Amino acid sequence: MQPTLALHDVSDHDLNLLEVRGVQKSPDEQWNNCKITYWGSADLIAGSGPQRGYFANDHPEGDRDFGTFEGRVITSGDEVTIEGTWKFTGGTGRFKGLKGGGTYRGRMISPVVVENNWEGKYEIAAKTRAA
Repeated sequence: MQPTLALHDVSDHDLNLLEVRGVQKSPDEQWNNCKITYWGSADLIAGSGPQRGYFANDHPEGDRDFGTFEGRVITSGDEVTIEGTWKFTGGTGRFKGLKGGGTYRGRMISPVVVENNWEGKYEIAAKTRAA
């Protein structure tokens, strides 16, 4: 889903909203096959400009982690790439207290398909037990 609002202040200026859904493929078993959804906005002139938004990973056992991202959309000819940084802002269940972040880099394969690589580090808060 990607509605676009054309602005008339400068030539080729668009505001985009987007929702992307997919399945993660990761060597880290905690994120492999998680369902990811991210929502973002982009302020584009001639197809390039800043992008920011939110993401959530739904894990098979019902836990969830979530965070924010911020970066750039770059259009060069027919190629559209995205890159930036992301950070976790929280989680539920075993991901409660999750912290971390990193970088992302991806490309639009088609108007409805995005391939994105997320890299970074994370720390899951140790659970405290009552004696």
